[in-house]
Amino acid sequence: MAAIRILGLDPGLRHTGWGIIESEGSRLSYVASGALHTETGENLGVRLASLHRGLAALIAEHAPHEAAVEETFVNRDPQSALKLGLARGISLVVPALAGLEVSEYAANLVKKTVVGAGHAEKAQVAMMVKILLPRSEAKTADAADALAVAICHAQHRGAKARAALLLAK
Repeated sequence: MAAIRILGLDPGLRHTGWGIIESEGSRLSYVASGALHTETGENLGVRLASLHRGLAALIAEHAPHEAAVEETFVNRDPQSALKLGLARGISLVVPALAGLEVSEYAANLVKKTVVGAGHAEKAQVAMMVKILLPRSEAKTADAADALAVAICHAQHRGAKARAALLLAK
């Protein structure tokens, strides 16, 4: 079984966390992580273009095979929700334009998969990411969350593949 390189994304307009792992069977390996940042005072179009360029550069540099994006939770402030939705759109379209299969996961599913509880705190998620990927260097909560999204995808894509094999028999 060949290793699959997965790009996990935790979208945000100010900070978009990213994390890249490799999954080979049940074995997970850390590749890289970080966050893309935009300036709050900048024009919205400029900020979205910056996210686009940053994600495209990450994909070109690390050559992931698949991408996973955390779904947006409902925000009480309509303006904030709209801006987050735009950043999330960039996080979905850039990998898709690069030819990657893009999967989406609810925040509660990511937490349940990584921590075992759907309402886990960010600190618990970061701790479990460090346990599951001992060499990880997630310096921000956004990067740790993105790695958690990638881990969630690795676990769920494996289950889907096993189910498909069983159905094919």
